[in-house]
Amino acid sequence: MKEPRSLTNRAQYKLVYQRGKAWADNLIVMKAMPNGLSLSRYGFSVTKKVGMAVQRNRLKRLLREIMRLQSLKSGWDIVLIARPAAVNVDYHQLEETVTKLLARAELLESNE
Repeated sequence: MKEPRSLTNRAQYKLVYQRGKAWADNLIVMKAMPNGLSLSRYGFSVTKKVGMAVQRNRLKRLLREIMRLQSLKSGWDIVLIARPAAVNVDYHQLEETVTKLLARAELLESNE
C-alpha cells in the first residue's frame, strides 16, 4: 500500500525532473520542487545500472526508511536518484548523505 507521502505516477516524477532544482553527492542525486500542498511527497529512482533487482529493492527500502524518519518541511516534491556507488554503502552512510542533501536544500524542519 502506498502512503500519501509518495509520488505515485510518471507525471509527478517527470514534473520534478523538469522543473525541480538538483543537489548531488557521490551516492545520491536529489531533485526537489514546491508542490503547493500541505505535505511533502517523495519518490525514488533506482535504475538497472545500480545493480540486480535484490540490490535495487534493498536500496529503495533503506531510502524509504531514511525519508520516513526525516522531519521535512511541508509543500515539497522530492525525488532521490541513486547512483551505482550507493549499493556498496551501509544504512548510516546513506542516511548521512540524504540528511546532508536535505540540509543543503533547506528542506529539513527546524527545531526552533
